[in-house]
Amino acid sequence: MPSGFGSLVVVVVVAALAPIVVDLIPGRLRLPQVVLLLVAGILVGPSVAGWAEPDPVSLFSSVGLGFLFLLAGYELDPSLLRERPGRVAAAAWLASLVGAVVLLGGLYAAGFVHSPVVAAIALTTTALGTLLPILRDNDMLGGPFGRYVFAAGAVGELCPILAMALFLGTRGALVEALALVAFLAIAYLVAVLPSHVRATNIGAIILRREHSTSQTTLRLSIALLFVLLLAASDLGFDNVLGAFVAGMVLRRWSPGRIDLLEAKLDAVGYGFFIPIFFVYSGMTLDVDAIVANPLPMLAFFVVLFVVRGLPALFWYRKELPRIEQVQLVFITATTLPLLVALTSVGVSEGTMTTEAQAGVIGAGVLSVLVFPLVAVGLQQRKAPAASE
Repeated sequence: MPSGFGSLVVVVVVAALAPIVVDLIPGRLRLPQVVLLLVAGILVGPSVAGWAEPDPVSLFSSVGLGFLFLLAGYELDPSLLRERPGRVAAAAWLASLVGAVVLLGGLYAAGFVHSPVVAAIALTTTALGTLLPILRDNDMLGGPFGRYVFAAGAVGELCPILAMALFLGTRGALVEALALVAFLAIAYLVAVLPSHVRATNIGAIILRREHSTSQTTLRLSIALLFVLLLAASDLGFDNVLGAFVAGMVLRRWSPGRIDLLEAKLDAVGYGFFIPIFFVYSGMTLDVDAIVANPLPMLAFFVVLFVVRGLPALFWYRKELPRIEQVQLVFITATTLPLLVALTSVGVSEGTMTTEAQAGVIGAGVLSVLVFPLVAVGLQQRKAPAASE
């Protein structure tokens, strides 16, 4: 039985080696880090080698989950949602949610699915953060197509989180909506606070010490994260909503240079806490359920493609050329990080079984391995057609 600190050491070493291993894999399309971290968690966890136990790592994993949603909200450009790409992306996402509820509701009635609400919401996410390096390396983010990709990814992150907060409450829809308004009001008050502090002596102290050993802006940003986590929890929401909203208000909230703060948050989040969350998720994944019955994973994979990908053919038919519509089918249907996070919330709240979580995450892993390859292959076909 590994010690508590020994388990943490194993997880930290795995997280440190993961990017090196990814770069050693030959080929233009390397395995995404998140997949490698999940697989490594399975291998070092109780399911296989038993080198590390999940419990000693759980607190670090919870902070990593908070940072994941903080940075997801931080990357979201609210102005994009008000433009045409944002409105089309929102309509496509709503169609995805309706389709997921209908399909999974039918499977639930047939006794095939036991956690339809969480699975339906999770399968409408899009892994924009995982896709960005792949799309950037293949010149797929320029022009109008790039705007639609960013909008679809932003909506695929924001809307599932709000849906999870509203639909998984136990106090009724009206009370949940009022509590959400109260939480957003708290977030707004926290967001406008710096505008009243910048011109004061306290604001001058914060700016003077933001790059010293005091790291004032970084400490205040992390304090903002924890304050909104607590506010969300006290109002009956899951912590992920607080973390996501904290990220959304952080650009306005920061009293210092936002570009330098972004680099520091990336270093703290992606450099330490977020990889631990994904390794921990692999350690706690019910692999035996997938091996014993892989059919749910394959069924979720098909549902993911149908409900999250195929609506793009309809909603973008007037916005983009046909080949770019098909590319968006595979881009929007690629999901994993938020899918892991949302299903973890469902399991912790008792609204999703570990078997269902394993099937959904397995479908997400397949989507990351398959769908970007197809989208890039279509891009390589599109280039000669454009030159002609």
